[in-house]
Amino acid sequence: MSVENYQKAKEIILNEEEIADFVGGCTDELISLAEEKLGLNFTGLYFDYLKTFGAGNFGAQEIYGIINADFENSSVPDAIWYTLTERRKINLPDNLLVIYDTGSDEIFCLDYSHLDDNGEPKVVSFVPGVDLESQTYEIIAKDFGDFLLDLVKQEV
Repeated sequence: MSVENYQKAKEIILNEEEIADFVGGCTDELISLAEEKLGLNFTGLYFDYLKTFGAGNFGAQEIYGIINADFENSSVPDAIWYTLTERRKINLPDNLLVIYDTGSDEIFCLDYSHLDDNGEPKVVSFVPGVDLESQTYEIIAKDFGDFLLDLVKQEV
C-alpha cells in the first residue's frame, strides 16, 4: 500500500542523514501560495513531503518540491518554478506538476487530472517536444509514495 511505502521512504531518508540534503519543511502558508500559483491542490503524500522535506536530494536523486515563495526566480529542485517554466516553454498541461527530471528525454509529473480513491495523483512521464495529442503519459508509479520509495531504494 502506498501510504506504507511513503512512510518507509520517509523513514529511510530521515535515517540516512549523510546522503539526505533537503531545504526543510514548508509552512502551510507557503504550500497554499504554491497551490494558488499553479491552480492545483496538493494531496496527502506529496503534501506531507512538502511539510517534512520541502525539496532536495537523496543521494543522486533530486526530488522537486518547494524552496521558497519566489516561484519566478528560482531553479531546480523547485517544482513550482520548474512547472511554471515548462508551462510557458513547452505548453505543459495545467494538470501536471513536475517532480523529477530524468536527465534524458522525459520528466516525471504528478497528474492531478486522475486521482485515485485516496485523492492521490499518479506519477506519469511527459516527453517535452512531443505534441500534446501524441503524449502517452506512461504511468511511472501509482502515486508519490511508490515513486519516492523506488527512488530512495536506488540510493541505499
